[in-house]
Amino acid sequence: MSNKNSEQAYKIDKQWLSHSFSHAARSYDEVAVLQREVASRLFSRLEYIQLKPETILDLGSGTGFCSNLLFDGYKKSSIYSLDISHGMLAHAKAQQGFLKKLKGRTRYLCGDAEQLPLQNEMCDMAFSSLMMQWSFDLDKTFTELRRVLKPGGLLMFSTLGPDTLKELRASWKAVDDKAHVSAFIDMHDIGDALMRSGFSDPVMDVENITLTYSSVNNLMMDLKKLGSRNALQGRQHGLTGKDKVKKMMEVYEQFRKDGLFPATYEVVYGHAWVPESGIAPSKIDNGFPIPVRSS
Repeated sequence: MSNKNSEQAYKIDKQWLSHSFSHAARSYDEVAVLQREVASRLFSRLEYIQLKPETILDLGSGTGFCSNLLFDGYKKSSIYSLDISHGMLAHAKAQQGFLKKLKGRTRYLCGDAEQLPLQNEMCDMAFSSLMMQWSFDLDKTFTELRRVLKPGGLLMFSTLGPDTLKELRASWKAVDDKAHVSAFIDMHDIGDALMRSGFSDPVMDVENITLTYSSVNNLMMDLKKLGSRNALQGRQHGLTGKDKVKKMMEVYEQFRKDGLFPATYEVVYGHAWVPESGIAPSKIDNGFPIPVRSS
């Protein structure tokens, strides 16, 4: 496969991604153990940062866990909960207790991280937990975040690195040459993208978190309930044959330890600042934020 074809194969199909997460909205919270833990660890890092944001962007807000943390942590802030999945946003709004708690301080936006539906220099802080791995053009995402953040604004995020689901990737590689697992970006390349986009003083670190499952099928079911199904353009369209899935599971047996199957997640944490002064970002305006209405 040529480099060009390989790059295209790993490009995210955003329409399918949105559909997949919308479909998983109701089942997401019951299996989002890792997502909640990473979000909580990321949020705890804000304790060491002196910032009193008036306006916060929760990028990749999903069912609202991070927006809830931000609401409690910054009681005078307004929050924009933005997600590519209308179904996720509608589910968050439909949770009655959550809706009453956030009423008047949160607006729900359906949009793409690479083309944010926000005005220039609108936010004091952007918080994004485990979303950026779904952005194919990270430079464009960071450039957009740089645009909507005010001078002195903070970007706080977590994402996934290349060792994520390495066991699953290796098992599928033994079966066929299709793209089954995303090509996650290395921490150092993420830092370089931040600098290219005009952020300053980036701080990055990484940790590996391993979940274990009694069967490979349980892992696959959890990924499906999370909406983390294969959204790559190079995926096999249509149903994957039972024989291929069986072969993949057989290969996965080599990773079994103490009767359990590991699933590794390389979690990258980072934060960076918008310079107080200097060259301003391009004054691109993608429009005014529009609240998402529940159907």
